[in-house]
Amino acid sequence: MKKNDKKTILSASTSSGDLTIGNYIGAINNWTALQDQYNCYYMVADLHALTTPQEPKALRERGLSFYAQYLACGLDPEKNTLFMQSHVPEHAELAWILNCFCPMGALNRMTQFKEKTAKSEKNLNAGLFTYPVLMAADILLYQADVVPVGEDQKQHLELARDLVDIFHHRFGETFSTPDPYIGKMGARIMSLQDPTSKMSKSDENPKSFLSIIDPPKTLEKKIKSAVTDLGTEVSFDQSEKPGISNLMTIYSVLSGKTYQQIETDFEGKMYGHLKIELAALVIETLKPVQDKYHDLMKNKDYLDGLLRDHSEKARATAKQTLIKVYDKVGLYPRPL
Repeated sequence: MKKNDKKTILSASTSSGDLTIGNYIGAINNWTALQDQYNCYYMVADLHALTTPQEPKALRERGLSFYAQYLACGLDPEKNTLFMQSHVPEHAELAWILNCFCPMGALNRMTQFKEKTAKSEKNLNAGLFTYPVLMAADILLYQADVVPVGEDQKQHLELARDLVDIFHHRFGETFSTPDPYIGKMGARIMSLQDPTSKMSKSDENPKSFLSIIDPPKTLEKKIKSAVTDLGTEVSFDQSEKPGISNLMTIYSVLSGKTYQQIETDFEGKMYGHLKIELAALVIETLKPVQDKYHDLMKNKDYLDGLLRDHSEKARATAKQTLIKVYDKVGLYPRPL
């Protein structure tokens, strides 16, 4: 068993776009709830961001911003290992080795790559094709037992599990086999402008998502302009009323109220009433997060110190796995 008899969990968010209320509800909120139960590794996946065009200065600033948002959302640096992916070179090293054992057919079946190819061949690159292997390396480096994943990432976790089997069949047991952890509620927040699509932090339309660090007036404006449905009754029905149901989901998760309680509270009222109260609830929920975030961003020395210390902690574990992998595949050991 691993240290403290706890299993290990790893998750990350790619540093492209803006972290959204969907990330907060579906991912980071779950992470904070798990930090006492697991040995936790949470990273800013800045290497993954390179699969799409990035402006270097903006990418650099966004990486630090994401890191500060992790902390502001409640991830305790005393309980978690919080690091930047690019600060641990073992990720890229293990990804190369796993690439050499990953069947091309497995990558050809990746749904996300197919979808992006179908939309446009512009900016398609080898990194976009093979990034599920880097994701597998992210997981396997830390011998992760559990990985929080949304529905859109389950296929990538299956690839990681397949690579474990391929590697073990050839070289013997080396990695832990990761299992998925899927949050029960609020794991899928939809776009404010297209409630049939998941809210995306990289959406080109900023009205489609609520950023964790959006100013209060911006949050209010986006919620008031959210797409709703025919009729006026506040009732939950994802098939017939996807727009209002999405707003009710956000309200339910942040308030702790059931859909039935929300329907009762807004009986005889219209969509606009829900939007006004939801805006106030979102602003109130995010205020302490935003206050802490802005304080952290004023203290870059503190953030840089944490990044240094936690990347060293992450590397200590990653190196152990990589040494074992190098030995298994026959690479000459590095001089000590």
